[in-house]
Amino acid sequence: MEVGGGIRSYSVGGEAVLDGYGEDEACSGGRGQLLAPWPNRLGDGRYVWRGEELQTPLTEPDRHNAIHGLVRWASWSVASAGEDRARMEYRLYPQPGWPWILDLAVDYDLSDGGLRVRTAVTNRGRGPCPVGIGWHPYLAAFGGLVDGFELTLPAATAYRADERGLPTATVPVESTGLDFRAPRMIGVAHLDDAFTHLVRGSDGRAVVQVAAGDGSGRSTRLWMDSSYTHVMAFTGDTLTDPSRRRRGLGVEPMTCAPDMLRNGDGRVVLEEGDTFEATWGLIAAVPAVPAGG
Repeated sequence: MEVGGGIRSYSVGGEAVLDGYGEDEACSGGRGQLLAPWPNRLGDGRYVWRGEELQTPLTEPDRHNAIHGLVRWASWSVASAGEDRARMEYRLYPQPGWPWILDLAVDYDLSDGGLRVRTAVTNRGRGPCPVGIGWHPYLAAFGGLVDGFELTLPAATAYRADERGLPTATVPVESTGLDFRAPRMIGVAHLDDAFTHLVRGSDGRAVVQVAAGDGSGRSTRLWMDSSYTHVMAFTGDTLTDPSRRRRGLGVEPMTCAPDMLRNGDGRVVLEEGDTFEATWGLIAAVPAVPAGG
């Protein structure tokens, strides 16, 4: 957790809920990482803020993008820890393309209701600051492939993207093959798509659910509070390690759209001293194995 402040693994009843990585293994494919101060891609690593052009390093050089922000490889501090909770903290200092100071904190809480992840970002710099955050957990495919997942994703709008993964248009999901508002099998579909206009319950949460298609009753629900206005779904077909492809579904809650620092879609602006918070969580259903089963 100290590298990037993220989630390495999470299991319930001895079964992996997240397709994570080993204690002595480098994080691959963004597994469980916090994405801030922007999630997803920033085209050309360049954006304009209050008339000033800013240039960040290109961390996805083959597509000429800066991807997933500036904190996922940083060394975070453990502010507190217990059997059922932990708090991670990090101060992001000014650097090329990012002239602000941000304080970030992540609170992890475990209970009978599952895992709760609260992220807080505070502007400690001078002047207003544009911010977006996201997370990159992979929901484990119960030992198989995501092909066998029944997916429910309550989004009315999907983003079309170009060959660099940058959004070009929004379309109603019913005009695409991306309508998962009613449960349906993923099958051979290749997903690497952003969604918005999320349908929420009376508690304000939007819930993405994956359920095993084998009738076992196993399922994982990822919920997002109202601060998370967008979500990505990624079947992992382009992961560098072929053995990890389609072993988990990337369900990525985001407070904004891809390329937010350029297109402003979902951008949060923090004034000096202001704090922005967003919370998501996981609820896993792991049926008990009958005695002698």
